[in-house]
Amino acid sequence: MKIELETANVIPRNVRGVKTSPANLSPAPEATSKLQTSIPPTAIVYCEGNFGKVDGKTANGLIRHSQAYRIVSVIDSVCGGQDSGQVLDDVANHIPIFCNLAVAVDHEPTVPATLIYGMAPSTGKLSTQDRGVILDAIAIGMNIVSGLHEYLSDDPEIAVFASTKGVTIRDIRKPKPSKDMRLFDGSVADVKALRIAVLGTDCAIGKRTTATVLARALNAKGIKTVLVGTGQTGLMQGAKYGVAMDAVPPQFCCGELEGAIVAASNAEQPDVILIEGQGALSHPAFCTSAFILRGSQPDAVILQHAPKRAHRCDFPKMPMPDPTDEIALIEAFADTKVIGVTINHEGMSDAEVSATIVAQSQKLGLPVTDALSRPVAHLLSMVVSAYPGLRQGPVAAAL
Repeated sequence: MKIELETANVIPRNVRGVKTSPANLSPAPEATSKLQTSIPPTAIVYCEGNFGKVDGKTANGLIRHSQAYRIVSVIDSVCGGQDSGQVLDDVANHIPIFCNLAVAVDHEPTVPATLIYGMAPSTGKLSTQDRGVILDAIAIGMNIVSGLHEYLSDDPEIAVFASTKGVTIRDIRKPKPSKDMRLFDGSVADVKALRIAVLGTDCAIGKRTTATVLARALNAKGIKTVLVGTGQTGLMQGAKYGVAMDAVPPQFCCGELEGAIVAASNAEQPDVILIEGQGALSHPAFCTSAFILRGSQPDAVILQHAPKRAHRCDFPKMPMPDPTDEIALIEAFADTKVIGVTINHEGMSDAEVSATIVAQSQKLGLPVTDALSRPVAHLLSMVVSAYPGLRQGPVAAAL
């Protein structure tokens, strides 16, 4: 068995009545990542009982955008028989949802290469039911990809069985040895590219999706942009640069992120580097936003907010912060500025989205948009208006 350690490497809900095509997040031919030099392996995403929900954000993200794997189906008995694009965005993408692994495999001409664990439970651990599915996938020769905090390559039962079947286990969050980790040294200050962090007022709120949409839009305008991933989903999707921040010891978080940004700058010479946010700076359960601000030293921040979310995800007694307060906290904590706000339209009608955009823009004195349900030009304008000197040229490289 080959055990792979992956250390280099929120989804908005449907707006009722709004069609938002997942094609917005698929890689354009002229913007194909250098990471993909061959046809990506096929994969089934396991998301039992959580597809389209907060804890299914990894599956949601992979359905909307994946360069590293060709997703052929999703497993979720609750949504079985439906089209995954229809469930997420009211637009069919022809990636079906099946009730179980056996049916999903039978649907393909050959056994797909990989089973991806597509959930991000707050516990970060594997359930008994999930374990059975993973063992079944290994039994038929499928490789396993997991973003859990519980490393499957360290699990005696799973690891030994995978070895006997000659399949790989890829633990996205498994960090490299501490002796190989990097301390912050301030070299990020020498990076010439404009650095923009996409932060939020909560976890699982759409930061990665907004960053991906923005990267595509900037590249399409000839503003060469690289997206640095900081979480499991972005790394699974195929981010060329990044680190799973919540799996790194605090002493090395800033340095590891700085290293990824410096590497992206040196190798790609981009005009813009986007940094995916994690959690929220104001959220007491997460410290990753603080490390992202310190390690990336961003010139600017775009803030993602869910207006209809009453409380923090998984914390029913913890009310959501007001964007005004989060902006003030970010700008007090770091030498940066918030240049705009993007909204997660979960639970909102199209009319509510429009009204919220107008109201929040007037209240905050900043541009506000929705990356999925409103024209991408609005998101692009948020950056170009703040930095009119950005070079625009031929269509640039990909994420």
